[in-house]
Amino acid sequence: MVDALRLSMISAGFLLLAGCKDDATEDGETETDGIMLTAGEEGADGSGTGQKLDVGGADTGNVGCGEGVGQCGDRIDLLFIIDNSGSMGEEQLNLASNMPKLVRGLESLTDEMGMPVTPDVHIMVTTTDSGNVLCDPFYPPGRTPENGAPISSSCTDRLDRFESLTQPPVNAEEACTSVCPMPLAPDGDYIDFSGAGANVPDVDPVDVDGDGEADSAVAQTLSCMGPQGIDGCGYESPLDSMLNALDPAAPWNQGSQPFLRDGALLAVALISDEADCSVVDETVMMDTDVQQTHPDTGMPVPTSAICWNAGVSCDGPDGDGVYTNCESSGDRLRPVQEYIDYLQGQDRRVVMLGIVGVPPVTERNPDPPFQPIAGGVLDLVYRDWRDPDYDNGGDILPDDWNEGRDAAYKEYQFGIGPGCTGEDGAGGFTGQAIPPVRIKEVCQALDIADDPDTPNEDESEIRCCMESICDTDFSPALRCLTGLIQENVIPTE
Repeated sequence: MVDALRLSMISAGFLLLAGCKDDATEDGETETDGIMLTAGEEGADGSGTGQKLDVGGADTGNVGCGEGVGQCGDRIDLLFIIDNSGSMGEEQLNLASNMPKLVRGLESLTDEMGMPVTPDVHIMVTTTDSGNVLCDPFYPPGRTPENGAPISSSCTDRLDRFESLTQPPVNAEEACTSVCPMPLAPDGDYIDFSGAGANVPDVDPVDVDGDGEADSAVAQTLSCMGPQGIDGCGYESPLDSMLNALDPAAPWNQGSQPFLRDGALLAVALISDEADCSVVDETVMMDTDVQQTHPDTGMPVPTSAICWNAGVSCDGPDGDGVYTNCESSGDRLRPVQEYIDYLQGQDRRVVMLGIVGVPPVTERNPDPPFQPIAGGVLDLVYRDWRDPDYDNGGDILPDDWNEGRDAAYKEYQFGIGPGCTGEDGAGGFTGQAIPPVRIKEVCQALDIADDPDTPNEDESEIRCCMESICDTDFSPALRCLTGLIQENVIPTE
């Protein structure tokens, strides 16, 4: 979740260690059912430094999976953008532990008519780190922001990436070693598997996630490749990372075996615990107008609050500290409409999963795509942080409260109160996450609403699924992702 000690650089040139999550606890693991994809199944309860795309109206030449086209074939291009900031160890373990269920769901995919599909799948993984002027000076030698580039090596070969840049450092090697007993990596920038084979090591099926089912070589490799470490920039830029990863001119999208393919369904999974901070104007990071005042010194200081203050506007607050009508705003972060235009301009179907700072989902559609229908983003409230400590009706986690970090301090760190608080089921906490206004707008723009001119026909289509990063079990979230894929794989004529 949100870092307890967020690396920032104030204008005098020294480090400010600020953030939200101080007290990492062991993530509670729960047994889950596999993600099945049969019809009617029961549901479970940046700066601007990177290479940018010319957004809007991109022409991929895709003639196989566009709107109104009679077929989608079997091709699926799946992109994961995973937050690699210092607070994400438990969440990466949660995600990697459920990757085998995702692969099992794809391997047993059916189309919207319930017919089996043998999919041709590409899975690429990158991080939310697209660089930031406040992070750039603190990368270790040889370390640069990913800027959407694929990370395909085994996490066991980059265990040094699982120690945070904060002081004192946080070590999260377990997020890798618990799910990757032996080094496994694909041959190339991404996993490629189909009925013709896969570009992963030939290993015997074993149960890597402890659910009682043997996991394929593809599933084992994805669990090894997925964990990204926790040494990334604390000003997460998942939306810019997405654009950079989808750049048709990028090396991984060129050549005879590109990640992105004409005629493929595009699925994007974005996992982050903070507000998107995809900066287009780097001067915003030192602008005192969008900084919060330190509660002790009375001085404005750059913290993660910049990402909220510069990128979101709301009405309020009212007497209870609650804001309404929160939406993306300004032009110093990349305008959200540019991401929407790019995705909608694709001549292909696009679906998206966001595992982000919204309340836990309480009910899901029992049928594909298994989307949330209660709780989650429907219960999201934008408000200021509240005293006293969490166990007494406030927002402040016990370790923070004991160390004197109150609501004013949290407001200084993040500019807005938590979208959710994670509990591990054993009396501990997994952290807190910030509401994802910019990400939410991009994701929900993919949904197709009912046509008001045909009131007797249901023409709505769900292509966005938003789940909570505070959940101790990400398997329902990944089940929704495979449900979205299933609903958008059109039977071949």
